[in-house]
Amino acid sequence: MRAGRDTGLSGSVVARGTGASPGTCGELAQGLLDGNLVMVTCPIDLFATATVELSHGIGRVLAPPNSPKAARAVRLSLTHMGRGDLDACVDLENPLPRGKGMASSTADVVAAMGAVAAALDARLSDREQADLSLGIEPSDGIMIPGLALFDHRRGLIAESLGHPPNMRVLVLEFAGSVHTQAFNAVDRTAAMRPQAARFREAVDLIRAGVEGCEPRLIGRGATLSAVAHQVVLPKPQLPAALALGRDSGASGVNAAHSGTVLGLLFPDDAERVSWARLQAWKRIPHLVSARERRLIGGGAPNGEADRHGAAGT
Repeated sequence: MRAGRDTGLSGSVVARGTGASPGTCGELAQGLLDGNLVMVTCPIDLFATATVELSHGIGRVLAPPNSPKAARAVRLSLTHMGRGDLDACVDLENPLPRGKGMASSTADVVAAMGAVAAALDARLSDREQADLSLGIEPSDGIMIPGLALFDHRRGLIAESLGHPPNMRVLVLEFAGSVHTQAFNAVDRTAAMRPQAARFREAVDLIRAGVEGCEPRLIGRGATLSAVAHQVVLPKPQLPAALALGRDSGASGVNAAHSGTVLGLLFPDDAERVSWARLQAWKRIPHLVSARERRLIGGGAPNGEADRHGAAGT
C-alpha cells in the first residue's frame, strides 16, 4: 500500500526511516486473569513494513487511504517525540490478511511508529509503543519482546514471558472475518468468567514451556485456551484441527480469539508441518490458505534511517 510520490507535501525530504513489525497467528491464549482481560501473544515471521519520509511543514500526514490507523500512529509518534511540526509521507507493505485475527492493524501501527523513530534517530520504548497503540485501538502485544502477557485494551499488564523455543506454526485461514474494534466493544466477561481457571492454567503452562524450552507445554496451554474460548467465539473447524494435530504430532492448537484463523503448533520439525499442511486441505472444510511459518518473539526489528540534513533544524 503506497501513498505515492505525488504527495501534495511541498517541503523537501529531510529524513527517511523504515520500521517493521511481526504479525501473529491469533493468540496462544486469551481470557480473564484476576479480572483483567489479557492475551498471550503468538508472533510469527510474517512482517508489515512501513517507510516514512519527513519534511518541514505544518504537521500533515499522507498515508494510503485504507490505512488511517498507521497515519494516526505517525502523527501520535511525532507529537510524542516533540516533532509535531513535521510533515510525513507513509508507505506500507503488509502481507497479513485483514479481519482474520493476525494483528494486521497493530502491525501497521507498530511498523509506522518504528519508521518515525528511525527517521528521527530516536527510540520508542516497548511501553511507549504499547501506550501509543492503545490510544488508537485495542492492540496485540507484538511490540513487546518474546511472548507477552498483555492487557490488549488498557495496557495494565505488559509482561514478556521470554523468547519461545524453536517452533513452527501451520497457520490455517478460513473464510469470513471479524471486526476487531466491534468485537472488543462488546463486554464478554460474563461468558469468560467461568473459564478463568482454565485460562490461568493455560498461562501457567505456556510460561513453564517458555522457561523450560518445552514446545509441548506451550501447545497444551494454547489448546486449553482455544477449547475454552469456544463459548465466546466458536470455531467450527476446531474439532477437525485438533484431530489433525493429534495425528500429525503437533504440540497443540491455538486460535485467533477475536478472528478466524487457527494454528497448529509444532516443534521444529519441517516434515511434520508439511504433512499436516497437505492433510489440512483434505480434512478441514472451508480452508482458504495454509501457511508454514515460525513462532518468533515480538518486538520490532531495528529500523533503518536515511537522513538528508537534520530533521531537527
